[in-house]
Amino acid sequence: MTDLLPYPAVVESAHGSFTLSPGASVSGPADLVDGVRPALAVLDLRPVETGAGAVVVERDASLGAEAYTLEVTAEGVRITAGDRAGAFYAGQTLRQLLPDGAFRTVGRAGWTVPCGRVEDAPRFSWRGVHLDVARHFMPKREVLRMIDIMAVHKLNRLHLHLVDDQGWRVESRVAPRLHQVASHRPRTITSPRGADPVYDEVPHGGYYTLDDLAEIAAYARIRAVTVVPEIDVPGHASAILAAYPALDARATGGREPEPFGVLDRWGISPAILSPLPPTIDFLTAVLDELLGALGETPYVHIGGDECVLDDWAAAPEIVAFQEELGLAGPSDLHAWFLRRLADVLAERGSRAVVWDEAFVSGMLRPDTVVMPWRGTGVALRAAEAGHDVVQTPVFPLYFDYAEAASAQEPRAIGDATTVPDVAAFDPAPESWTAEQRARVLGAQFQLWSEYLPDGRAVDYRAWPRGCALAEVAWSGSARPGFAARLEGHLGRLDALGVEYRPTTGPHPWQRGGGRRGHRPGAVDVQAVMERLEKLTRLADSTRPSL
Repeated sequence: MTDLLPYPAVVESAHGSFTLSPGASVSGPADLVDGVRPALAVLDLRPVETGAGAVVVERDASLGAEAYTLEVTAEGVRITAGDRAGAFYAGQTLRQLLPDGAFRTVGRAGWTVPCGRVEDAPRFSWRGVHLDVARHFMPKREVLRMIDIMAVHKLNRLHLHLVDDQGWRVESRVAPRLHQVASHRPRTITSPRGADPVYDEVPHGGYYTLDDLAEIAAYARIRAVTVVPEIDVPGHASAILAAYPALDARATGGREPEPFGVLDRWGISPAILSPLPPTIDFLTAVLDELLGALGETPYVHIGGDECVLDDWAAAPEIVAFQEELGLAGPSDLHAWFLRRLADVLAERGSRAVVWDEAFVSGMLRPDTVVMPWRGTGVALRAAEAGHDVVQTPVFPLYFDYAEAASAQEPRAIGDATTVPDVAAFDPAPESWTAEQRARVLGAQFQLWSEYLPDGRAVDYRAWPRGCALAEVAWSGSARPGFAARLEGHLGRLDALGVEYRPTTGPHPWQRGGGRRGHRPGAVDVQAVMERLEKLTRLADSTRPSL
């Protein structure tokens, strides 16, 4: 029981073992059995009515959410959990006690499980992965696969970044031009930052149908994962405005500005939605459609980041609306706009989530969750103000940064964030008060996809750094022996078919090279963090920071 990852709270080894074979029996309350079985799909456990299964599952209402105990004796396996998620995670731990072959789709008969006892519960309730499918679209199969890999690591929040300047990724029946027009761009920039622009001249696009989203959400729930959709507004709006230019802040007062197109380069566009009531009505209809597809959705991310508000200040109709609301300026209007959308979501049973610019603007609903991507300084301020926070700092949780300052790495936005950097991260520092630490829901790593064109690239960036975040978010910190346990865990990733970055550096076929290779030193993540911290304290904090 030495290679478990994330490492449980209590692990006690004992002499002996028990043999588990495909088709073994499992008994217990139906909902808990239904939690264990998908975690051990390779075993194809067969439910039986009596309490004499090879795997016996019991309910203990005194256990907290997602908590469990797992006991293996020579007579069998006993799992105790308070809810379905706890039973699922017990199954995942039991899977790790089996040979690496248990992480393949088909297993052999007669696997032995070492005897012992595990008691476990998560330190944080939010253990997340952010996947940007707007810059580069990831087909449904890649999203489902990410959910599977998350489940192995007891990660439980999939934050899908569905909208950005470079694409809209959701079918809409109430506003069909969103998927007909905004879901694709004619080409994509390939030159590095600062160089003369070069484009591939290859169209890129794709979107999820509403049925796809329903399937993704249901698939995730079975694996104890909650989908957190993000519709990023009012900025990052080039794709939306390419489809519906009447929503453009410049289009007020009867003006007809030069239309935006779906952005074909990286970086930020000044495109911003009008904050007037027709935009709220439009977004409400789209959100209703999204929620209808996903089903129960506890959290919806509405963005609020990197907004250029100049077009609001230059539009007499918008300024008049701002004054009618009694607001002092565009920053207050930005805050009002996000709060109005948060109210819409609250009426539908969902909590709004925002990036930290929205917190700096102020006026958030008290129940709005803040993701402080610009550092733990603004995270502390949000916690002090009474907001729940999910830690998402660029360093060390933006995995679009390279793992080494080396030209052998594939192109990344900058360098460097290593596995030890992630393992050393503390989401709720001891220097904070108990009340402030209690506001930390957890942490998640971010996979921004400017330089992640496909699933192989996602694998390389996400793992094994994601393994380190999984341990930190579940256990509260990287427990002793993490590095050695990680090396043992890589065999499981191999069995799963994950094309991770080896801890010693990239395989020859994973290396960067030529125009697509990494440029070491072009962007230093530590210098970025210093600049971002200063920007969080500016009155004009909504402006793009990078």
